[in-house]
Amino acid sequence: MEVIKLKDEYIKLSQALKAAGLVESGVDAKYAVLDGLVKVNGEVQCQRGKKLHAGDVVTFEGQTIRIEA
Repeated sequence: MEVIKLKDEYIKLSQALKAAGLVESGVDAKYAVLDGLVKVNGEVQCQRGKKLHAGDVVTFEGQTIRIEA
């Protein structure tokens, strides 16, 4: 499980995917989200600009990211 520490109040979903190394670019993140391949807290997320806060868990292609403060 990858852990991302927040520097601000939140991080956007596409930024989190890039920071965790699960996608190479913002374009890759966009299509992963639009294709329904990304879940946030167990629910499919179709909004790549979704704000993630401490405690949120993202899953993509069998990988998990936890957002921490």
